[in-house]
Amino acid sequence: MKRSSLTDVLNESGNPVELLRNSKVGMYVYPVVAPEYTNWRSEQKAWRDTAVLFDQSHHMDELIVEGPDAAAFLDHVGINSFANFDLNRAKHFVPVTPAGHVIGDMIIFREREDKFILVGRAPTANWVQFQQAIGTWKVRLHRDPRSMSRPDGKAIYRTHYRFQIQGPEANKIFEKMNGGPVPDVKFFHVEWINVGSKRVQALRHGMAGAPGLEIWGPYGDLEYIRSTILESAKAAGVDLHQVGSRAYSTNTLESGWIPSPLPGIYTGDGMMKDYRDWLGADSYEASGAIGGSFVSKNIEDYYVNPFELGYGFYIGWKSDFIGKPALQKLKDAKNRKKVTFQWNAEDVVKVIASAFQPGEDHYKWIDFPQPNYASTSADMVMHNDKMVGMSMFNGYSYNERSMLSLGVVDADVQEGDVLTMIWGEPDGGSGKTSTERHKQAEIRVRVSPTPFAAEARENYADSWRTKK
Repeated sequence: MKRSSLTDVLNESGNPVELLRNSKVGMYVYPVVAPEYTNWRSEQKAWRDTAVLFDQSHHMDELIVEGPDAAAFLDHVGINSFANFDLNRAKHFVPVTPAGHVIGDMIIFREREDKFILVGRAPTANWVQFQQAIGTWKVRLHRDPRSMSRPDGKAIYRTHYRFQIQGPEANKIFEKMNGGPVPDVKFFHVEWINVGSKRVQALRHGMAGAPGLEIWGPYGDLEYIRSTILESAKAAGVDLHQVGSRAYSTNTLESGWIPSPLPGIYTGDGMMKDYRDWLGADSYEASGAIGGSFVSKNIEDYYVNPFELGYGFYIGWKSDFIGKPALQKLKDAKNRKKVTFQWNAEDVVKVIASAFQPGEDHYKWIDFPQPNYASTSADMVMHNDKMVGMSMFNGYSYNERSMLSLGVVDADVQEGDVLTMIWGEPDGGSGKTSTERHKQAEIRVRVSPTPFAAEARENYADSWRTKK
């Protein structure tokens, strides 16, 4: 029987955990952008020391929402307050299920009173589209999916290019390409600046926690914009590094954003059942993968809520949004908290060394700079025999000379505690094509602050990264 929906896929698999742990989707790919322009170590170092250029044109979905009900519609779908969401502003948009489980997140820009652009991963875009489909809102949607992970020579077209320039010397580049000083743009505000002969919108933002601007415009202008940025950097005497896809995916380790929590959509009746019927059998949710040592028969054990991810402070309690009653109950509960885990260097070296012992079983390979081998990671963090946390996104920071991961821990775990992370999957590994046969290892991890980088922690804008 042909499978047409996520419901069909789940019915065939029997258990969503088994489905996702044995997904054949392969490694999560950041498409089109070259893996490295120089080398990933120098590219990481540049966002701390000089300046970098991130090409964000290909790895995110873009969803345009417009119409007379656009603001009210999005205010209902996401947890954020729209009360102070003026023109030329941006927000971190987070929707949850009626049970309060995070679906995902996107950055949302307000271009007009009746027009918004959302940029991010597919789960949030899918949910917004579904809510428009089942509602009576006067809104129109236009979806531009991320570029193909493996285009194999096919032409790539997007609606917009999207670049980010950031680092301590970024302002010198902005002044050159603007033809003079740029406006003093507040965090998550948007202004218009010049890039050569083009007038473009610029968002004050910074993926790695350093100062920067994100600019976007028609995709046909991409190469002109890129060359103008590079020429401006050269004229300004700035050692600007283009960042490849290998280093790009690690920037969040220093600034503390968990990019890929499992969408909490695999359980629940009513609206959630209708949503699973609506989602296609080839959707992100149907084909994504869970990797890691944590194996539970209950898919809800992988879900997170906004309080656990540090998003509780911008919930718009005056709005009537989906999931509000559930979040009201969770608000004063003893929720887990987001932390950075700093991996013990000796234990990491032990894991790597095992691959150089012919004829012996080895531990799960740690790839550099990022060993994530699934859409969502879930590694057990233990205190003695008790699981007290979950590592959810990992990688190596050349700036900190450390393997780091972001995750959640029980409320009573303290900064500085040394815990044990179980690295690798049980029973020799799962059926994922991204997983070789291996044995598990114990790696000591120190519970550390989030953001981990002092620059992001001490000098970054007053946002979810720094608010307590």
